[in-house]
Amino acid sequence: MGSAETLNVIRRTFTKMLPGSIQITGEALSGAEIKDICDSLKENSVRLLSVRGCQLSDRDFGRVCRGVAESHTLVQLNLNLGVVSTINRTKQLADALKTNRSIQTLFLHGSPLLDAGLVTLNTALSTHPSLVSLDLGDCMLGDEALRLICGMLPPDGAKSGLRELTLSANPSITTKGWARLAIAVAHSSQLRVLNLDYNPLGDQIAGMLAVAVASSRTLEVLDLEGTGLTNQSAQVFLDMVENYPTCLRVLVLAENAISPELQQQISDLLSEGEEEDEKEGEARGSERTPGREKTTWVPHSSKASATPSWSFVDSE
Repeated sequence: MGSAETLNVIRRTFTKMLPGSIQITGEALSGAEIKDICDSLKENSVRLLSVRGCQLSDRDFGRVCRGVAESHTLVQLNLNLGVVSTINRTKQLADALKTNRSIQTLFLHGSPLLDAGLVTLNTALSTHPSLVSLDLGDCMLGDEALRLICGMLPPDGAKSGLRELTLSANPSITTKGWARLAIAVAHSSQLRVLNLDYNPLGDQIAGMLAVAVASSRTLEVLDLEGTGLTNQSAQVFLDMVENYPTCLRVLVLAENAISPELQQQISDLLSEGEEEDEKEGEARGSERTPGREKTTWVPHSSKASATPSWSFVDSE
């Protein structure tokens, strides 16, 4: 192999980084690469497939979807940054998800889905037996889409639902839509992580979310970075964590008009609550707190790169 060819291979971002993992970023995928992906999916040798920001033909996208449908081992699928670019591709993905039973984490960040796309995906998403983490950030969603998403956060006693939901940067959602989400979050029996960063929420919607957090028995992480909040919102959250029991352990308030002092006070109180929980857990040994099923979290990378921020792994 010549030096130029060797350098070209080195530069390619198509890498099988770990056994069971295919990760490709920002590439125009060749037929050979598509075949390799599809074969790996059909052979059940892939747990993580990421083709974020890649360019592939409609025909090849359909081939990948058929491979996803047939796979029994695929746990995480990353189609971030415009891979699902048309309503036809959305339909192909929906068909694949209706057949697939293994995917736990699905990333569609930066896909121009619109409400119509969520309508197309809704049945496949809401009935999927394994899906627990969903990233719909920057998908141009509105109130109709959010209404459907709320159906994926069923109340106590109902079917299992999402544990992690990302809705970053969907500015078309109105106060009415966010109010509906706040109600769903308050009653969700599963949701642990909610990322709403870079939506124009403001203090009024933040107040609704504070009530939802206070009511929730599961929510541990709430990201409100860059959401147009002021000290008014921060004071509401401070009063909540200071005076009421809460599962919340992380509240992100960066890039808002909130004083560093208030942010630090909230952070300190949340840290104290986490330390108390750990001490209680040690005192009880292996006994679990009712309503708080423990999950092992594995961080992947920063949200700034529009890649997964967390995934779930079985701890048993």
